[in-house]
Amino acid sequence: MNWPILMGAQPDGGGGGMVMLIWFGLIFVVMYMLMIRPQRKKQKEHEALLSDLKKGDKIVTSSGLIGVIFAIDEERNRVVLKTGGENRLEFLKSSIAAKLDK
Repeated sequence: MNWPILMGAQPDGGGGGMVMLIWFGLIFVVMYMLMIRPQRKKQKEHEALLSDLKKGDKIVTSSGLIGVIFAIDEERNRVVLKTGGENRLEFLKSSIAAKLDK
């Protein structure tokens, strides 16, 4: 198989530049669809989760700690979790991984 001809290069050596640009464009579109777009979607879902948090929600942090939200400090972007008994821990709001159903 002759790869230069498959890539669009002419046997006489001219006209291959435009075809190469089309190939790079196709590669960029595939990379966008497979990598960038899903990551942005996941980021928007996480931001929506963080904005919908309220006192009493049961959540899990990115480190695996499960607790109930005791207080939310929007100004400092922190959440106080009640983990059991009288234990209260303070976490950054961005460290919340998921909200657990009751």
